[in-house]
Amino acid sequence: MLEDWRGNPVSTSREDTLAAIDRFSEQILSYGNGAGAILGAAEADPDGVLVNTLAAALCLFLEDGKSARNAEAFLTRAEAGLGAGASERERMLLAAVRSWAARDTARAQQIQEEIASAYPRDILSAKFGQYHAFNRGDLAGMLRIAEKVFAANTDLAYMHGMMAFGYEQNHRLQEAEAAGRRAVEIMPAEPWAHHAVAHVMETQGRVKEGIAWMEGHAPSWEGRNSFMLTHNYWHLALFYMDLDRHDAVLDLYDRRIWGVFKAYSQDQINAASLLWRLELRGVDVGERWADVSQHVARRGPEHVEPFHDLHYVYALARGGHDRELASLLQSMRASRPASPWRDVALPGAEGVVAHAKGDHAAAFRLLDPLRERWQEIGGSHAQRDLFIQTWLDAALRAGEGARVRPVLEQRLRDRPEIAVCRRWLERAA
Repeated sequence: MLEDWRGNPVSTSREDTLAAIDRFSEQILSYGNGAGAILGAAEADPDGVLVNTLAAALCLFLEDGKSARNAEAFLTRAEAGLGAGASERERMLLAAVRSWAARDTARAQQIQEEIASAYPRDILSAKFGQYHAFNRGDLAGMLRIAEKVFAANTDLAYMHGMMAFGYEQNHRLQEAEAAGRRAVEIMPAEPWAHHAVAHVMETQGRVKEGIAWMEGHAPSWEGRNSFMLTHNYWHLALFYMDLDRHDAVLDLYDRRIWGVFKAYSQDQINAASLLWRLELRGVDVGERWADVSQHVARRGPEHVEPFHDLHYVYALARGGHDRELASLLQSMRASRPASPWRDVALPGAEGVVAHAKGDHAAAFRLLDPLRERWQEIGGSHAQRDLFIQTWLDAALRAGEGARVRPVLEQRLRDRPEIAVCRRWLERAA
């Protein structure tokens, strides 16, 4: 039995399979463009448990309606190979990915936390678990799983980047920035650490520092996958937006944020979120909704993540795809009886659609009860703040300024240098 790059046993005698597994792990952790090679490696080794499990995981990371179907052949092959000496760690990881494919991400996360406790050198599995915790709004879980494997992986910049984002999502901003900077000391081109520190600076209103930080690291994002490339530029765009540099935001949108991998969920979310935020600030985005919404319309009702669906419905509404919008909303009503889909995502979707259509009174009525519940549908604090901004804008346009004035006052206290915070408070008056 061979060992992977972190010393974990792998039930294969094939050096090419092991090299593909190591390469996949490095590419996922670094957000590289080469993770897709695992699919060919799995095809070449149909009896390999781990290589086929990881190929299935890659299919699921694409986050679309075909993901589980595409993963199934790899999962079936992995399960067929279990009798050929697979390790307990490989069995557990296969069970976690099987649960993920069945959309039982709570179970997948639980198994990956068990792997983290028993096999702390398996940082890739911990990365999967942190991804599930993030999508489930389990912020404590994001940090907990990273802490389980931290001592065994302190030599890796990726580990410190994982800790940084876990700290930031748990409002431990000083520790988050320290962990992010430690990651960059080990590996200056660690994009997840760049991202985590950007979150800290955004939260604290350190806009000019944030621009310098992200612009300084931007050259190292070339060659990263489309999510990491577009999302880090999305964070840079938020800093520009806070300085009212709207032309710079639109330039980044056109050159770096939209157009890399237009079919990918995360690229669509970054694009829709940025256009949405610009319009909340009164910026004319021209015809840009047309292209984004056209790509969203091709997805159909998928319901992979509730956070995704809120961006999809808004893009469809702003792009005029009324038939696809009605289909998506109806599917949400019919197929997701359980919370958080029923209790948060569905009224949230109806609320943001009302806003997109200009019915601000209805938008405020639907979004007002959700203010403390957005965490349940996943996404980061910075990403979910879009829904708060939409609620605030709806309130101001619906004549409910007095209701939201305390929130606007707190936002100005938290970020006193951000001009839009003052402008919105003036609107409330």
